[in-house]
Amino acid sequence: MAKPVIMTIDDDPEVLDAIERDLRRQYSSDYRVLKASSGADALVATRKLKQRGTPIALFMSDERMPQMTGTQVLTEVRQLYPSAGRVLLTAYSDTDAAIKGINEAALDHYLLKPWDPPEQSLYPLLDDLLSDWSANNVMPYEGIRVAGARWSATSFDAKQFLSRNNVPYQWIDIEQDPTTRHLVEELTGDSTTLPVVFFPNGDSLVAPTKHALADRVGLQTRALQPFYDLTIIGGGPAGLAAAVYAASEGLHTLLVEQTAPGGQAGTSSLIENYLGFPSGVSGADLARRAVTQARRFSAEILSAEVVAVRRQEPYRVVRFEDDTEVSSKAMVIATGVAVRELDAPGVAQLTGRGVYYGAAMTEAATYRDQPVLIVGAGNSAGQGALFFSRYASHVTILVRGEGLAASMSQYLIDRIEATPNIEILTHTEVGEARGTDSLEGVTLRDRDTGEPMPIDASAMFIFIGTRPHTQFAEGLVELDEKGFVVTGRDLIRDGHKPRGWILDRDPFLFETNVPGLFAVGDIRAGSSKRVASAVGEGSGAVSMVHQYLEAV
Repeated sequence: MAKPVIMTIDDDPEVLDAIERDLRRQYSSDYRVLKASSGADALVATRKLKQRGTPIALFMSDERMPQMTGTQVLTEVRQLYPSAGRVLLTAYSDTDAAIKGINEAALDHYLLKPWDPPEQSLYPLLDDLLSDWSANNVMPYEGIRVAGARWSATSFDAKQFLSRNNVPYQWIDIEQDPTTRHLVEELTGDSTTLPVVFFPNGDSLVAPTKHALADRVGLQTRALQPFYDLTIIGGGPAGLAAAVYAASEGLHTLLVEQTAPGGQAGTSSLIENYLGFPSGVSGADLARRAVTQARRFSAEILSAEVVAVRRQEPYRVVRFEDDTEVSSKAMVIATGVAVRELDAPGVAQLTGRGVYYGAAMTEAATYRDQPVLIVGAGNSAGQGALFFSRYASHVTILVRGEGLAASMSQYLIDRIEATPNIEILTHTEVGEARGTDSLEGVTLRDRDTGEPMPIDASAMFIFIGTRPHTQFAEGLVELDEKGFVVTGRDLIRDGHKPRGWILDRDPFLFETNVPGLFAVGDIRAGSSKRVASAVGEGSGAVSMVHQYLEAV
């Protein structure tokens, strides 16, 4: 933990050195003593320390300085460090100015120069001020800090990205922290360009892209080699399983994930029917364990967006958003699915500001003791409802059909029915999301009668249907009518092999119409859309990759 700072300001070099000497002699074991030779220099240093999250316990400034008086300097620094002690150094002839500063600028004290001996004239006063500061201030968080606003969608995106990538951070709501708001306004010129991400060394990023944030927090954003044995696109359970098995069997493996390892399963608060975890396991924990396991076997994990894949015999080539490319002998597509967007008035405008897709677990504490809605009837919706029931005053699950039995596991249904603050509304859909800057309420609609039903809701979490992530491979791999990738025996129709297939053999299990390019997990047509089966497909595809590599 960095020591808190005592900063002294004086334009007279001899006096400044004397102050520093006396302060270091008494306080260097517990405080870091810094000096500035002008008010402007002091303000620049103070802003940098604030960006780094360094605490300042005490400011001491001479009154008579050119450009800025000591009173002016101490007034300015109060905006960034309101709890720090502020002491004015003054000559006897300036005591009126010192008393005015105490009365009008709320300075803590003034000291007459010279203060010899310091044991009598300096240290007792400072000891009291520093003791008060220590008793009333908690040492600040020293890691990454995200400064934003509760209803800022871009702030929510940054929090989600860091959280899902297991990057620790501290959230600062600038509406509740005026000193940080002041700093944000100085950096951005306003308080709407959000978030500002502060790093321990004093650097900051303003409204960063995911790629920029990933690069800055130490995630790998560029492939280390131009060529691999196997490239896996997608870091959900299927992709992670493929990476673990491929790397453990000696294949030079690259896994590419756009957002965060774990995929949609990574947002699940608790998976209770996964083999080997009798008490359940969160999607985030399962993903973290799998990432650690893959890296242990030397799989390379890249945080990047894939924009296209192509066939360039004998290789399969992936192109990234920065136009760089990587080639490999074989490729596995495991990009999974995303929650389908809800087409109702007001939803798009309020996304990230009370309306969220998926569990958005970073927002749970925000809605403590408030009513929330869950839209959907699948396992993810059930897990989300149970998770938020621990925080929200009331959870309402909206179901378009007859009930939950057709699409949700029985163990989740049993737990939901046993949870007193969860209510299920059937034959109901969202008619409109209401609110200006944030969600204020939702109008539901009875699907049988069309009758509108206004309901109070502070947040709405959407888990409706899925859409496959195949846009980067359109035109290359064969898709079914819903956009899922067709593989294996399903490619053979009426005894005919798929279009463009030139090999004598039939496609392997999980192989697409492009030899050496496989698809596994939720992206694959006919998959069961369960975590365990995705893991099985990902690991099983590696044996097919080996067969392909042995044949070429």
